[in-house]
Amino acid sequence: MQERRKRRVLNIVGPQVRRIRYQQGLTQPAFSAKCQLIGWDISREGIAKIESQIRCVSDIELLKLAKALRVHFSVLFP
Repeated sequence: MQERRKRRVLNIVGPQVRRIRYQQGLTQPAFSAKCQLIGWDISREGIAKIESQIRCVSDIELLKLAKALRVHFSVLFP
């Protein structure tokens, strides 16, 4: 029998970022480009890791995510 490993969750905002990005019709590459336009150099892979909750999100990054998505940062919390 295979042993299931618990996945370590490193942020709580990832699912909301994915949902809002999807609602706005943005692909991960397009969202990454939008983040870069506001001065945050993050790759598509970085966005994917945030949305999958396998990358930590600092407080500054939280504000940048909210700015790029044009929402108040509190909307990103579950």
